[in-house]
Amino acid sequence: MPIRPFEQYIPKIHHTAFVDDTAVVVGDVEIGEDSSIWPLCVIRGDINSIYIGARTNIQDGTIIHVTHSSRFCQGGQSTTIGNDVTVGHRAILHACTIEDFCLIGMGAIVMDKAVLRHRIIIGAGSLVPPGKLLESGFLYVGSPVKQARLLNQHELEFLEYSTHNYQILKNRYSSMLVQPL
Repeated sequence: MPIRPFEQYIPKIHHTAFVDDTAVVVGDVEIGEDSSIWPLCVIRGDINSIYIGARTNIQDGTIIHVTHSSRFCQGGQSTTIGNDVTVGHRAILHACTIEDFCLIGMGAIVMDKAVLRHRIIIGAGSLVPPGKLLESGFLYVGSPVKQARLLNQHELEFLEYSTHNYQILKNRYSSMLVQPL
């Protein structure tokens, strides 16, 4: 079963969201309207909460986790992902905040307490180190990430296109679930 409670926490998934049968969603997780969770993703809200906004797509093999409360991290750290975010294949998002209309490239890693302001692109394979605050409107690349340049108009439009395209794909998959084979 891909959607699992943990202790008293049961994932809250909007009825218009899509979660692939091979994804695993555990515990204190909320997934918003028209969002999609693709094959082999792990979203584990066992020791803190995870919030995924509306129209956000979490692509194949992505891992999303959190940090527990300890003397090293008072109160722990949840993960919050805004609306209209595209998270590329095999990304790792750990105890971070990602605001609206961001694109996280394939294989990128975003670490604890990093904050990505709205309308950012993180290049494939990049590493956002712990506690890093990234300014809105830029492309960031590298390990650790560095601000490469302002996003151009085409890239800004693509941020919206990407989430819209994944809503359409999500709807195609969802329609297959109700039709007999």
